Amino acid sequence: MYTLITANRNYSSWSLRPWVLMKALGIPFADRLEPFTKPVNYDAFRAFSPTGQVPALIDGDRTVWDSLGIALYLADRHPGVWPEDAEARAFAQCVVTEMHGGFSALRNDCTMNVGVRVEPRPMRPALLKDVARIREILELGLDRFGGPWLAGDRFSAADAFYAPVAFRIRTYGLDVGRGQAWVDHVLACEPMRQWEAEALIETWREESHEAELADAGRIVADYRAG
Repeated sequence: MYTLITANRNYSSWSLRPWVLMKALGIPFADRLEPFTKPVNYDAFRAFSPTGQVPALIDGDRTVWDSLGIALYLADRHPGVWPEDAEARAFAQCVVTEMHGGFSALRNDCTMNVGVRVEPRPMRPALLKDVARIREILELGLDRFGGPWLAGDRFSAADAFYAPVAFRIRTYGLDVGRGQAWVDHVLACEPMRQWEAEALIETWREESHEAELADAGRIVADYRAG
């Protein structure tokens, strides 16, 4: 059986991608959590990941790292990671790689924090551009492939890679137009509900992530334990 190593449910957007993908597709794995304990966890995480980062997938004697690397590895071994329809598959692969390599303003200005709601500071142009592109992608996927998932009627890697964005959209009240239908749908699915439930009962806090949250805006609700 695979072992998937992830970090804090509340903070770790990169961890969420393969976790929710494997849960949604019914791919069994042992769930191992290695929490962020300090601003830089590189040395500790190097014990199980060559990059010193999460997520990492252990398959016997083989370690697969990086959320995209894990998705590609699983796609070679399990159906459903990519849509079967050629057009939907091409769209899914493009938006996944776009998310993996882009949207730096969204990542920096709207740090993932599942358990809070934030009134964001005035958005700088780069963030507005990222949010507009997210809206465009969500609306395009729903219009072209009919929903309710991003690339059609089945969950795929596209949904997994945009799942952290769904939490960010809710946390910061971002306007994604008709793409909100996808946000609501993905947040309501069982794997995302499980991830959120586990995030809310976490009691540890990591100083640098909390500082990023404070910089993002004013916290108007905090549903986290402790």
